[in-house]
Amino acid sequence: MMNRCAGAPRGALTHYVRHRVSWLLCGTLLCGLALVPFPGAAAELKTWSGGPAPAFDLAALDGRPYRLAGLRGSVVLINFWATWCAPCREEMPSIQRLTQRLAGRPFVALVINLDEPETRIRKFLSETSLDLTVLLDPGRQAAKAWNARILPASFVVGPDGVIRYSVVGEIDWNDEQVAKRISELLPARR
Repeated sequence: MMNRCAGAPRGALTHYVRHRVSWLLCGTLLCGLALVPFPGAAAELKTWSGGPAPAFDLAALDGRPYRLAGLRGSVVLINFWATWCAPCREEMPSIQRLTQRLAGRPFVALVINLDEPETRIRKFLSETSLDLTVLLDPGRQAAKAWNARILPASFVVGPDGVIRYSVVGEIDWNDEQVAKRISELLPARR
């Protein structure tokens, strides 16, 4: 590992270590070290084989209410995250790029924050150029219902309200193959 980092810019090793430690902490704090995927392992979009999508009724950071049932007819990306989770923060720009890529189509991305103070979330958003719909999950009730124990945890819900894909860990949502699989779920344009 030292040879790989020898020519890296100053601070690269610190960033790498912080990222990996944060990744471990995300899983450790929420579910225990035994269930944490190997850090650095590529997360992948997996076909969902579980039950139906749990309902939720959450408020957005701006106060607007969101219900999953009210989004029927759209493909919905649900992403559970926290500001202290480095992989969550690193993944979010790709969620925004996917949202921009699918603009004008029935696609919605909702990033659900796990019970952090609004001031911390607003500070994080003000320090980034992200423009995503942030929902608040006080008490982590939605995360529990969705069994989101490791962060980031994401689910893709089809227009029929059924979960089609899930992914645990950081993924590039704007990757061609990922975007193609999500686009295939979108209703045909008329």
